[in-house]
Amino acid sequence: MPTFAANLGFLFQDIALLERFAAAAGMGFRGVEMPFPYDQPPDALASCLQANDLTQVLCNMPPGDWAVGERGLAALPGREEAFAESLERALTYARALSCSRLHAMAGIPPAGVPRATCEAVYVQNLRWAAETLKPHGIRLLIEPINNRRDMPGYFLNTPDQARQIIDQVSSDNLLLQMDLYHCQVMRGDLAEQIRTHFEVIGHVQIAGNPGRHEPDVGEINYPYLFDLLDDLGYTGWIGCEYHPQQGTVAGLSWARRYGLG
Repeated sequence: MPTFAANLGFLFQDIALLERFAAAAGMGFRGVEMPFPYDQPPDALASCLQANDLTQVLCNMPPGDWAVGERGLAALPGREEAFAESLERALTYARALSCSRLHAMAGIPPAGVPRATCEAVYVQNLRWAAETLKPHGIRLLIEPINNRRDMPGYFLNTPDQARQIIDQVSSDNLLLQMDLYHCQVMRGDLAEQIRTHFEVIGHVQIAGNPGRHEPDVGEINYPYLFDLLDDLGYTGWIGCEYHPQQGTVAGLSWARRYGLG
């Protein structure tokens, strides 16, 4: 049986962030993701988690200056110091929230910078970050994000690319964040991609395609993929990172068979 986490950056958008914890718990979620919790004091977030008996499943590390187009720092030459600072801040929040997964966004490299140069910086940053987090019991994740639709220019786009980076870093504390929506946009063949990369999958996220709406909207057969993950022995969380079409609660009909909604 899959275990789902509500992504509070996508779901319950009609209410304030600190109110979304109770809303998620009320719909049956036992875990939550937050892309960027850094506008709120960690103790306020921790209180919301405790009050609603929720687990903080995942946070992204600070991505740099989002307003000017930065989408992560890990693969950006010349931003190594900023990456280190972002890890320090993320670690402070992860420890306060008992969050066991941090996602290091690769970023959008500047035009004209050779890919090999970015990859070398990426591998070096990830190797250091993975080992820094290891004593705290926190796993580092990297996520392929499609550059065709959602994030043009993003450095890491497919599970195959991510696996190559993970192999180069060679740390048992670096895992793949497998977002099946992004994988469908870039690669397709989702069942085979899950099987191929299963041993390094540390987290799964879902959304329907096209549109990035509820997982029962569009072309992806999620019940089949959930059964496959069960058969393979996946025991981690599945993050619901989608844009509800007509409100979060109304759109949770897909999840009733799994005890949500």
